[in-house]
Formats: sequence, C-alpha cells, structure tokens
Amino acid sequence: MGGTSFEYSYLLILVLLIGSIFFAVAPLVIARILGPKKESSIKNATYECGLVSKGDPWVQFKVQYYIFTLVFVIFDLETVFLFPWAVAFNALGAFAFVEMLIFIGILAGGLLYAWEKGVLEWR
Repeated sequence: MGGTSFEYSYLLILVLLIGSIFFAVAPLVIARILGPKKESSIKNATYECGLVSKGDPWVQFKVQYYIFTLVFVIFDLETVFLFPWAVAFNALGAFAFVEMLIFIGILAGGLLYAWEKGVLEWR
C-alpha cells in the first residue's frame, strides 16, 4: 500500500485543512460550552465602543470618499505588481522593462485624469 509522493502531498493538504478548520471552530465551541449563560436585556443591547448608539445608523458619505479610496487601491495594487518585478529585474530583460513602462504609463495616465477631474483635492 505504498503511496506516491503525489498522493502524499494531497494527504498533507487534507491534514492541514482539517487542522485549520479545527483551530477555527474549537475556540467557538469551547466558549459556547464554558461561557456564562445569563440572558438579559443589557447583554443583548446594541452598543458601539461601550457607548449607547445615538441617531440613525444610515449615514450617507460623499461619493468623493469612495473615489479617493478607489484611486488609493489602484496605486496600492501597483506596488504589488512593481515589487516582484523590481526583485527579479536583472533576470527579466528588456521586454519586461518595456512592459512595466507601459503599465506605469497607463497608471500615470489614470492619475493625470483623476488629477484633472479634481478627485485628489480634499474638500
């Protein structure tokens, strides 16, 4: 009943999956079993940071905040692509350099567009 290394690797993944599910569920089960069971209206009340909530929970934000966040996420993702490219720069060659210049150019064009539209101005 000798298994191949291919089957062995799937067995390791299965053991890791079962272990991760166990470590995620075990504290919840232990807390449910050992935790206090006193029900009260104060315990079930909604609060925020220890303070009683005031006002309507439905608050509308300006669209500018969402656009500003999207611009941040785009340029944050740019660093995710730039970092591995910079680490392997010597091994990639001229083609990868040109591709990254095109990528940065597209993002710079988006930044200029956002700048012209006034998205980056915090009012």
